[in-house]
Amino acid sequence: MPTTKDIIRDSLATLRTPGLDTPLGDGLEWIAECDGFVSLKFHAPALDTPDSRASAARDARDAVAAALASADTPPVRSLIVEFVDHAGTVLQTERLGPGNPKPTNAKPQNAPPPSTKAAPDTRTPTAPTAPPTPNTQSPGHRPIAGLADTAGQPAHTDPLDSIKHIIAVGAGKGGVGKSTIAVNLAVGLARQGHAVGLLDGDIYGPSLPTMLALDALEQSVVAGKLQPHTVHGIKAITIGKLVEPDKPLIWRGPMAHGAFKQLVEQASWGELDYLIIDLPPGTGDVCLTMAQTLKLTGAVLVCTPQRVAQDDAIRAARMFQQLKIDILGVVENMSYFIGDDRKEYDIFGRGGAEIMAQRMGLPFLGALPINIPLRANSDSGNPTANFDPATAGGEALPQALQSLVTTLEGQVALASLRQGKAKPTLSIR
Repeated sequence: MPTTKDIIRDSLATLRTPGLDTPLGDGLEWIAECDGFVSLKFHAPALDTPDSRASAARDARDAVAAALASADTPPVRSLIVEFVDHAGTVLQTERLGPGNPKPTNAKPQNAPPPSTKAAPDTRTPTAPTAPPTPNTQSPGHRPIAGLADTAGQPAHTDPLDSIKHIIAVGAGKGGVGKSTIAVNLAVGLARQGHAVGLLDGDIYGPSLPTMLALDALEQSVVAGKLQPHTVHGIKAITIGKLVEPDKPLIWRGPMAHGAFKQLVEQASWGELDYLIIDLPPGTGDVCLTMAQTLKLTGAVLVCTPQRVAQDDAIRAARMFQQLKIDILGVVENMSYFIGDDRKEYDIFGRGGAEIMAQRMGLPFLGALPINIPLRANSDSGNPTANFDPATAGGEALPQALQSLVTTLEGQVALASLRQGKAKPTLSIR
């Protein structure tokens, strides 16, 4: 029995659309489907205008809807179509509703032969039914009213053009303090005078509500856009404010993909110098969506000193390299523990992540210690306290954070030069 993906693929295999000499299915690179939510990705260089790509997306939607309607499968609730170039960069995204599937020519089994005599229509007229409303919620999801409906609207412009640098903070495994690094980097950059945004992209395990003390704040929507929370000198948005805190998100890939894109594209970030993205651990759907959707300046890898963390960090580094994303550097988190006696204890084997970075030819951004005030400040949602020796357990933590931020600024400047985003300047005094 063919799967839903097989049905979708077959429906596109012979689909002809204006602007293409071959079927649209020849350029199909990726299919994702879950309970009627469909995502497609095409590489079709001949479709070189926004209108031609939008038309092809509608044709794909109609073909898929018709094929699923004739099979014992869930109908199309919504469809996302992405068109990419040869490098995988997204050129245009189309978000389409269920539409009106064209009737198929298939005859039902045991159907009576057609009659040549028209039978009187004795049916009672009924009001037309509305198309089904997409249900993108899972247990624990809380709807946010007022978001602009982007279905069917071509993405002619990048909604993040007003952001100078987008930096992803990732790790090969969980529990290495990736969110801690992302939060403190954002706050540290803001303390340097930069306009900074922080996006909690960890769809399944958001940490920002606790680490930024957002529990008492409600998510607001203005002019169809999510409004970031302004705390500790930064703008922050997290999926954690859109879900019940004690319930899990039971989402498959397409739903996580859509949720991440919504947080990015339907948020009112404004003009920013930096947008820091706290990624989920590993190399899954959200990482791939981010890499193909956003124009990243680069990525920061977080790793603890021990060997098991290094092994996973190497895999994450290879993922970023394969996706053509610059690695701005490696941070060794929990490099050592500072006790109440102010002595340093190398619990995890200090220096392991730095050696790994040297072995891979990656910049090393610095080592961050762990102490009781860092844990307490994170739990209480007060990261600003980590930059004050009086509330950070001494000078070691603030100095390490300041060094980390300064080194990252330098690596961002170098990456911008490599990517042609900036030009060298000469100051004469």
